Amino acid sequence: MSSWPHETSRTPRVQGVAVRDNGRVTSPARRPFDLAAIGAGLVFAESLNRLAAALADGGAAATAVVQAPPGTGKTTLVPPLVANLAGRRLPDGRPPRVVVTQPRRVAARSAARRLAFLDGGPLGGRVGYTVRGERRAGAETLVEFVTPGILLRRLLADPGLEGTAAVVVDEVHERGLETDLLLGLLGEVRQLRGDLAVVAMSATLDAPRFASLLGAHDGAGPAPVVDCPSALHPLDVSWAPAPAPRQDERGVTRAFLDHVADTAAAAHAEALAGNPGADALVFVPGAREVSLVAGRLRDRLRGRAGAGTGGGTGVRTEVLELHGQIDAAAQDRAVSGRAPGEPPRIIVSTSLAESSLTVPGVRLVVDSGLAREPRRDTTRGMSGLVTVSCSRASAEQRAGRAARQGPGRVVRCYDQRTLGAAPAHPTPEIAVADLTSAALTLACWGAPAGEGLALPDAPPRPAMDDAVRTLHDLGAVDDGGRATALGRALSSIPADPRLARALLDGSALLEGSPAAGRRVAAEIVAAVAGDARAPGADLTRLLAELRAAQGSGRDPAARRWADEARRLEGIARQEAAGAVPEGEPSEPVAAAEAVGFVVALAFPDRVARRMPGAAGESYLLASGTRAGLPAGSPLSGHEWLAVAEVSRAQGRDAAGTGAVIRAAAPLEAGTALAAAAHLVTDRVEARFERGRVAARRERRLGSIALSTTPVRPSADEGRDAVARALAADGLGVVGWSPGADALRRRLALLRRELGDPWPDVSEPALVARLADWLGPELDRLAGGAAAQGVDLADPLRRLLPWPEAARLGELAPERLEVPSGSRVRIDYPDPDGDDGGRPVVAVKLQECFGWAETPRVAGGRVPVLFHLLSPAGRPLAVTDDLASFWSGPYAQVRAEMRGRYPRHPWPEDPWTAPATARTTRRG
Repeated sequence: MSSWPHETSRTPRVQGVAVRDNGRVTSPARRPFDLAAIGAGLVFAESLNRLAAALADGGAAATAVVQAPPGTGKTTLVPPLVANLAGRRLPDGRPPRVVVTQPRRVAARSAARRLAFLDGGPLGGRVGYTVRGERRAGAETLVEFVTPGILLRRLLADPGLEGTAAVVVDEVHERGLETDLLLGLLGEVRQLRGDLAVVAMSATLDAPRFASLLGAHDGAGPAPVVDCPSALHPLDVSWAPAPAPRQDERGVTRAFLDHVADTAAAAHAEALAGNPGADALVFVPGAREVSLVAGRLRDRLRGRAGAGTGGGTGVRTEVLELHGQIDAAAQDRAVSGRAPGEPPRIIVSTSLAESSLTVPGVRLVVDSGLAREPRRDTTRGMSGLVTVSCSRASAEQRAGRAARQGPGRVVRCYDQRTLGAAPAHPTPEIAVADLTSAALTLACWGAPAGEGLALPDAPPRPAMDDAVRTLHDLGAVDDGGRATALGRALSSIPADPRLARALLDGSALLEGSPAAGRRVAAEIVAAVAGDARAPGADLTRLLAELRAAQGSGRDPAARRWADEARRLEGIARQEAAGAVPEGEPSEPVAAAEAVGFVVALAFPDRVARRMPGAAGESYLLASGTRAGLPAGSPLSGHEWLAVAEVSRAQGRDAAGTGAVIRAAAPLEAGTALAAAAHLVTDRVEARFERGRVAARRERRLGSIALSTTPVRPSADEGRDAVARALAADGLGVVGWSPGADALRRRLALLRRELGDPWPDVSEPALVARLADWLGPELDRLAGGAAAQGVDLADPLRRLLPWPEAARLGELAPERLEVPSGSRVRIDYPDPDGDDGGRPVVAVKLQECFGWAETPRVAGGRVPVLFHLLSPAGRPLAVTDDLASFWSGPYAQVRAEMRGRYPRHPWPEDPWTAPATARTTRRG
């Protein structure tokens, strides 16, 4: 195991051939990297000694954060510096390795190729890389570039990272989910291995956040931050907002993409006039947009060449595409510098070229201001990529690509207000993405749901809970969230855990020999997990096209699919598939249904059935989501589908459902039920609706009703149905008669004023103790009686406390006798109100003449509130102090009312006038 040499009196010589160890010079066991030659012309070369000193000061537990803008050379210089500092050989003679993560495969390959070239050695020798499906590294490799997913799987297989001296985590500011997980796991590895150095590199000013995270494991404060000034040359910023909206309900508009292409063509022609070798970089959100903009540019350039203008420069221009769906060779060509004599280029790219690699020769950037980010729709249980405005940090990084090697220009196809309204940084993927794969990694690591792990951001609890439930259903984790043997097997497969499980199970259940089953299952999983878009959402058709194109050898997507299928087939051959889950077919599934069956095994909650009578091609998924097929899909008319991808959408493609099926395959009902057997239920559902209990036996596949039959519920089922209805909708579903409502109000007032033993008759309290007071009525309702025949007054009396109940009429009388002799009803306050309401008596003013003492209830605690009414029944005054009313406000009331109601008495002295409910006799 290597240790970190450090000096006691001076910092290491980072460009020499020797290092100091405990004060004495030792000859390294291998030739160090020549940092002076590698760093020639790179801005970060000026920061190397400071980084070396920071790492040496950390001793064995060396950590640091490098903050340097894109294009300064940190990715090229930091790994060989760290390798030089390692400077030892392991006991078995192998050199310790420095592993460098890059968030994208093209960046890992490009960085390795550049460093190997600058070092003067072959790729795969001292410098190499490993990405999914491709490895160029050997036993003598000192610096190995990998993607975060590769290193995560290595950590699960070898938690001590034996043979690795240091890990450099690049582009941490992008906040990719796998990179965030790596930072957390590496922190725990360093607790076990104090000699493992970790360097995090960021292109933005968020470095202190990561310094605190790395230093938290050492207890010695934040890790040192080594920054580097920007390498930007002068940058001209132009704004060219489109006249049409950038997006509509269907996505990025074609009109906006045409505007981006036209803007790029015009701006590049201007750039070539001043610099015939200037390249342009155009940023759009996704592969579809790259293809459309590149096609528009090629059409414009061909037309310009045909007109003989050459844009006024006479220089031919090449249009290249850069995104994750083109093959490795095309990616590498787009990010490599132009050879002498090659024409200038316009490179149309996704955010792939934003920060994790440098594209040489670019002097012009045209930015759409859009990006694709993962989002999880918790309501519908869907995850996918959505198009959003890029963050301000991303916009700055994109613009900076134009001024790395000389003065440059950025043209933004949006306005300054849009940039100001954009978020400061990209949304961390852990906050918005599906966490199933992450949850499996954490479970295999021994940190279920991330508990106890120091991550840049904690995963959202609802999303993590959903992910753990999914893994539990797959058999990948136990009840405590710990990884099972199957879960560990699934974690070794570079695919979503659901697809990994489908690969293993499908291999054993498809028709044909085991080898044939593995091959077909691997092809299907590779197609679902790949980047190719299913035409009309039809996965079966996509698979047929990939197989046909593979034979021609001309389609890069087909070549990538075939390579991935071979890898997955090999993994399926090595991994034990385990027992076939209960309920799945005992007979092999026919080839015609293979695609749908494997998809249904992976996503049983997305098995979908066509909705009868629905407008358009609308389907109900087992999860409860409604989704529509794209217009003209060849899947239209199929009764059952296995859906691999569904996303939010509006307009025609959603069939009015708000979600659109992007990839699916047909299957028969029996196969659907077999693949999703654990979601099939057969139970009696009793409901209390419209005042009666009704029951039906329902067989369902998740939310999909398979059959329903009316049945007579048992007594327990009926009681449960009534109890559920009361808990959900309250006692109003039975109904309060006037007598029951009046009694409840009286009891509520006594409870409020006197407390125990008077019962709590609020709605929640009554529902919570139904058996104590409503038992016989519940039995009647459960047996089929109508709610109209139940009066809650008598059941309420069962709650009366004895012997205190004998005083109910005294403490809370139903009526109050007024001086006229009338007995007026007392309106008690709402039992569920919280405003401290008062009992109210509404009575004609003339019936209260001479009444001085305001009556009280609840043992004299609560005065009655009088609403004194006009002869027409309209309120004239509201008071709980009759004596004060007669002595004061009455005179004004009399003056206003006596002319309006002359047939009613309005005496000057209300104290002596007889109270009456009648009119004045005529003379």
